[in-house]
Amino acid sequence: MYKASDVLATIRMLQEEHLDVRTVTMGIHLGDCIRTGMDETAEAVYRKITTKAANLVRICDQISTRYGLQIVNKRLAVSPASLLLEGRNRADALALAQAMDRAAEAVKVDLIGGFTALVQKGFTSGKQTVLESLPEVLAQTSRVCGSVNVGSTKAGMNVDAIRMLGRQILRLADATKDQHGFGAAKLVVFANIPEDNPFMAGAFLGPGEPECVINVGVSGPGVVKQAVDRALEERPDCTLDDLAEEIKHTAFRVTRVGELVGREVAERLGIQFGVLDLSLAPTPRVGDSVGEIYQAMGIAKLGAPGTTAAVALLNDAVKKGGAFASSSVGGLSGAFIPVMEDHALAEAMEAGTLTIEKLEAMTAVCSVGLDMLMLPGDTKSETIAGLIMDEAAIGIINRKTTAVRVIPVPGGKVGDRIDFGGLFGSGTICNVVSPTGAETFVNRGGHIPAPIQSLTN
Repeated sequence: MYKASDVLATIRMLQEEHLDVRTVTMGIHLGDCIRTGMDETAEAVYRKITTKAANLVRICDQISTRYGLQIVNKRLAVSPASLLLEGRNRADALALAQAMDRAAEAVKVDLIGGFTALVQKGFTSGKQTVLESLPEVLAQTSRVCGSVNVGSTKAGMNVDAIRMLGRQILRLADATKDQHGFGAAKLVVFANIPEDNPFMAGAFLGPGEPECVINVGVSGPGVVKQAVDRALEERPDCTLDDLAEEIKHTAFRVTRVGELVGREVAERLGIQFGVLDLSLAPTPRVGDSVGEIYQAMGIAKLGAPGTTAAVALLNDAVKKGGAFASSSVGGLSGAFIPVMEDHALAEAMEAGTLTIEKLEAMTAVCSVGLDMLMLPGDTKSETIAGLIMDEAAIGIINRKTTAVRVIPVPGGKVGDRIDFGGLFGSGTICNVVSPTGAETFVNRGGHIPAPIQSLTN
C-alpha cells in the first residue's frame, strides 16, 4: 500500500532535488554480425544496431514526458569489439568503430560502449587489435567508448596489458591534443568489470547477457544531499547510523522510480529488462554532487581524516536501500567519485585537501575507482601503469570492481585548469606525490597471480 508521505517525497525528489534517470542503456549482442570481410561485418553491425535501437530515444522521450522525469542520456552497449576482430588488423578495427559511431548517430543516442577487450588472463589476436587501435579509434570517433579489463579476483592481473595501456593512454591523449586530451576520457581500465554496467565509458554487453536488454542507471546525489540536510535540521545531534538509515530510505525511493522507468521502456520496446544500477553519479552543477553529501555529513574539508569512512557509509547505505527496493539491482551501484564531474571534489583537489593518494583510499570503499583525473602531459607511461596496477590490486584483493580513467593533458602542467564542458566538467591538473620510482617494478611485466581469495569453490 502506498503511503501519502512516500508519494509526496517522490514528487519533491522530482521537482526540487535533481532526481533524474541518468541513462537508459540498450545492450545489443553483435556476435551474429561476423562476416568474411570487414566491410560486410561493419555493415551488419550498423544494420543490427539501427534496427534494434530505432525507437529507443523516442520511447524514452515519451516516458520522460509522461512522468515529468528527465532521462539525461540514452546510450548503447554492444558485445566486446574484440570478438568481431579476431584475425583482423587496426584498419579493420577503425572500420568497425566507425560503423558503431554512424549507427549511434543514426539512432540519436549520446554514446555507444563496447570497444572492449577482456584481457585479464591474456591476449587473443582480436584483443591485441583492440588495444593497439585504441588511439586512432577513440580519437576518430565521437560517440564510441572503450574499456579494457586487466584483472579479476579469479584470474589475477595482466601487467603486460597494463604496461601497454599506459603507453596507449598517452598516445590517445596526444591524438586529441586539440581537445586537451579528451579522447582519454572515453577509455576506462577495469578490474572485475561488470557485464551489465549502463554507465560510460565502461558499458558493454557481457557474454552472459541476453540478445537485447535494457539496463538503467539512476542517479540522485542531490536527493540524498537534501535528505541528509533535512535529517540534520530536524535532529542536529543525530548519529552516523541515523544518517545511514535516512540515506537507505532515500535510496529505496530512488530505486523504485528508476525501476518503473526501466521496465516501461523495456516493455514498450518488447525486450528484456536487465538491471537498475543505483549509482550516485554526480554532475558538475551545484546541488548534484556526491562531495556535497560528505560535506553535509560533517566532512568540512574533503580529504580530511574520516573521508574514507564517509564514503563507505554512503556506499553501503545506497546498496542496502536499493537491494531492498528491487531484486534487479546490478551494474556498479553505489557512489561514484569522478573528480571533474563533481564540483565539490574538483574544488577539494584544487585546494589541495584531496590528493590522488587519498582518492585511492576512497576507491577501496566506493563504487569504482580513480575517475576523471587530469595528469600533466609529461606524465610517464609507467606512472599511469602504476596507478592502474594499484587500483586493480584493490579490486582483485577485495573482490570488487575498480577502474582508472585518467586524462594526461598534452602540454598541461600541474595547477592548470581545464574545462571539458557538459557532464564531463572541469578541474585542475594534479599529480601523484611520487610520480617516479616504480619503473623497474612496472617494467618487469608478466602476470600477478590470482590471490588466495580466488579459491572459493
